[in-house]
Amino acid sequence: MKARSAAAVFVLLAMAVGSAVGVVYSKHKSRRLFIQLQDLQQERDQLKTEWGRLQLEQGAWATHGRVERIARERLEMRIPRQGDVVILSVDSQ
Repeated sequence: MKARSAAAVFVLLAMAVGSAVGVVYSKHKSRRLFIQLQDLQQERDQLKTEWGRLQLEQGAWATHGRVERIARERLEMRIPRQGDVVILSVDSQ
């Protein structure tokens, strides 16, 4: 009887230790995942900020006045005079 009782105590002790190790592992993994989540949220916030800045920059680069100024200065473009405009009509039959 004593051997059976000692075996039962040993099994219960092993199960308790195994359960404790499982709890510690689970808690550790949970903390690591939470830290990873915080890092990813911080990266998301930084990317959102950068995206907003890039949208503002794109808006500034694409303004009509800027495009027209570059066309005049760098490409030497100009608005055509009235005599330079030719209008074509297409007759459909």
